[in-house]
Amino acid sequence: MRGDKQPALAVLLAQLCGFGDIWPRYNRCQYDIIVHLSLQNVRSISYTQNMSFTSRQESFLSLLRQQGEVEVERLAKDWNIATQTVRRDLGVLCHAGLALRTHGGAKRINGASVMAYEDRRMVHLNAKQAIAGATAKLIPNGASVALNIGTTTELVAEALRQHRDLTVVSNNVNMVPIFRGSGLKSLHLIGGEVRMSDGAIIGSEAARAISHYKVDFAIIGASALDEEGAILDFDHHEVEVARAILTHARCKILVADGSKFGVPAPYKICDVDQLDHIVLESAPPQAFAQRLNAASTALHITQEQTYV
Repeated sequence: MRGDKQPALAVLLAQLCGFGDIWPRYNRCQYDIIVHLSLQNVRSISYTQNMSFTSRQESFLSLLRQQGEVEVERLAKDWNIATQTVRRDLGVLCHAGLALRTHGGAKRINGASVMAYEDRRMVHLNAKQAIAGATAKLIPNGASVALNIGTTTELVAEALRQHRDLTVVSNNVNMVPIFRGSGLKSLHLIGGEVRMSDGAIIGSEAARAISHYKVDFAIIGASALDEEGAILDFDHHEVEVARAILTHARCKILVADGSKFGVPAPYKICDVDQLDHIVLESAPPQAFAQRLNAASTALHITQEQTYV
């Protein structure tokens, strides 16, 4: 591996895969050792998916990702179980590389994402979780799925953890810790430049990498929705990858919360007539709904019945 960006990629992979603590021991000329170890660990995800968590452990993991930290005493009280049982469950999550022990509990591993992205994960969280749950119901076991970068698509990934034998393709390195210990068949991270602020793999190289796949379902998020039916974003590098994901999918799904309407973003991913499903948590503006009806794109509203 060569180039100025490679050490940064090495640090990112090392942190995501549990080698972040040994990175400082190696100088710039030795970063390939860490990358090799990290990639070995990433590849192992495809081979260890038969490992699964109990429903209680899944609940603890969900709390960790929502709250950032959990306490043994509180969990024992809420679940009416012994503190030793809670510690064992948290130990399983820590051993899987999904949490870190703290005094009296455990905390979430944030990987390389900066706080700004962490903050966005918490915005409209209830709406995003409802959207994620509804979207997961559209995906059958054994399907192949492509997910782009985004806080809502990450929650869709969370909701897909209980599915069996999925093949997932993504330009989001945060999918690695999300899917560890799930029923996934395999996880494919496409190649390209890694944006360190949020773990997105972006640019023309990433878009070209998508062309090697043909998936059953594309699930994308977006930064803005135009009432005239345009799906928009702020970053043309992200748009390039999102377009490629849609192009190489049989069924195309957009997930977005209502706050995206009226946001002025300059780059268009697609129009609603290029989508098969749109999942929202509440009814869209009338003009947008009319566009959907004209395009025969299915609209799923989590608080109401689905209609076309």
